[in-house]
Amino acid sequence: MSDPFDPANLLCREGVQTGLSARGMPDLMQAMAAPLARDSGVAQSLIAEAFVQRERVGSTAFGGGSVLPHARIAGLRRPTAAFATLAAPIDLDALDRRPVDIVYALISPEGAGADHLKALAAISRFLRDKGLLEKLRGADSADAVLAMMAAKSRNYAA
Repeated sequence: MSDPFDPANLLCREGVQTGLSARGMPDLMQAMAAPLARDSGVAQSLIAEAFVQRERVGSTAFGGGSVLPHARIAGLRRPTAAFATLAAPIDLDALDRRPVDIVYALISPEGAGADHLKALAAISRFLRDKGLLEKLRGADSADAVLAMMAAKSRNYAA
């Protein structure tokens, strides 16, 4: 049985973008909300605003060029995620002051306290893997990203 909190399992193919162009935080949050809205049926504007509100509490860019915007959304049935590499890095006030070029966005049901935290922990482990990040930066397709994530998941399970 696969781990429901495995970052590779949370992603759907339509939620993976490479070479995404974003001019700043609000633009990035809108772009990441689009595939999540299609997958979940929740309005894109609601998801993007939830991400922006969370970023106002504190940046989810934790270093290494990656960011993990996340929110709990009313009416959502299950956690779902989107991933993107950016065409050009943007400044999101990361702890290490490095601009961001890897984005993994997560939305979870409003009442998914522990499950939301488990998913965030699993994703952050992925995003702290410098070797994986470099490979992801070189990915030129959603299929390549998904294959890298699946391979990394198998390594964690072993």
